[in-house]
Amino acid sequence: MLSSNAKHLLHCLLFFIIMVAFCSEAFKYTDENYVSIDPWAEYGTFFTIFLYALRYLAAFSMPQMMANFLGLIVFNAFPDKVVLKGSPLLAPFICIRVVTRGDYPELVKKNVMRNMNTCLDTGLENFLIEVATDKPINIPKHRRIREVVVPREYKTKSGALFKARALQYCLEDNVNVLNPNDWIVHLDEETILTENSVRGITNFVLDGKYPFGQGLITYANENVVNWMTTLADSFRVTDDMGKLRFIFKVFHKPLLSWKGSFVVTQLHAERDVSFDNGPDGSVAEDCFFAMKAFSLGYSFDWIEGEMYEKSPFTLLDFLQQRKRWLQGILLVVHSKLIPFKYKIFLTISVYSWCTMFLSSLNIIFAVIFPLPCPFFIDFICTFLGGLAIYMYIFGVLKSFSLYRFGILKSMICIIGAVCTFPINLIIENAAVLWGVFTNKHKFYVVQKEVSLEARPLITV
Repeated sequence: MLSSNAKHLLHCLLFFIIMVAFCSEAFKYTDENYVSIDPWAEYGTFFTIFLYALRYLAAFSMPQMMANFLGLIVFNAFPDKVVLKGSPLLAPFICIRVVTRGDYPELVKKNVMRNMNTCLDTGLENFLIEVATDKPINIPKHRRIREVVVPREYKTKSGALFKARALQYCLEDNVNVLNPNDWIVHLDEETILTENSVRGITNFVLDGKYPFGQGLITYANENVVNWMTTLADSFRVTDDMGKLRFIFKVFHKPLLSWKGSFVVTQLHAERDVSFDNGPDGSVAEDCFFAMKAFSLGYSFDWIEGEMYEKSPFTLLDFLQQRKRWLQGILLVVHSKLIPFKYKIFLTISVYSWCTMFLSSLNIIFAVIFPLPCPFFIDFICTFLGGLAIYMYIFGVLKSFSLYRFGILKSMICIIGAVCTFPINLIIENAAVLWGVFTNKHKFYVVQKEVSLEARPLITV
């Protein structure tokens, strides 16, 4: 079995080979055999300006893609199992909080029991699992489980909605049972803890240096319901290991936002920031919360370990999920409640997403309409293309263990992930167009549970 460092070196070598293969295309413009053209005479003034604008749009995504690049190289991409730095018996009190509408009670019950057993197997004793739900689930009574039903009549001061409303209800004086120095682990209803993540969380709270933290989530675990969306989500796995890990370990600030699950917060800090941020802070409540915490001077860190979730079960859910994320982040960057200096990079990132349907045209137009550009623009375009492809490859390598899945199946998954790139690009672009031009204050919840008849036959 290869060591952690050996895996990282092999990953860096593969990364280097792919990036060189793509970026070498940028050097063709210095080749003496390259015949330049006059685009102004060949394509006309208007279309030439349009073609150049498309090329320059690619630069919008450079901040987040550079964070991904550095995160994958600088830090070990295949770390060993997390080792406890102290006794879990000495860890401060931890509340594992799950927020749900209550539409999938059996799923929640099953995952609560599974997560509780994982905590106990890891040696954690000082913890509580709290389920905040809009509808009663009737979880069996247990001293380590608390069900909190959010009353229909409950309203926050600012009119927070959806998940933010439920999270804020848990912080109310007459509901909260935690002490200021206790910790909260935020999970979605489908999130599964692993012993590795529990050890990572234990180390994080024992250290106590940062009030906010986040870790890795993978999607290709156990039963894979939809292979296309799962392979497409391999990009998100790389985004965690690259971008998020880099900004949290180096800057300790959510320069490019964070996710809403595998979030660890200290109660007094969470109550200070709060989720009571009005309708604009309720669609992407996680992003708004992070940016607000950033503006208040709080620091963040990366948590070792990983948790499991499922990718959307259908392409429509995949599309709806991306649309909601885009709409929610747009509401964040346009909110007057957060000073612009704290969301500069987030604004650049989300507008690179909004203009992706235009910059994607470079894939076709660069071949049909060759255009002499400054070397750095050609280099950026090829660099981004190579990095995007490798992010799918790495996501599969990280999600599908060679020892668990086998070399042949892993290679098939890598090819499949790369092949889903065009489909994912189409869906992402459709989500952009749908999200930009429709109501942004809706919260679509994807399907979280499959019937016995619909369960897949393949287990990984």
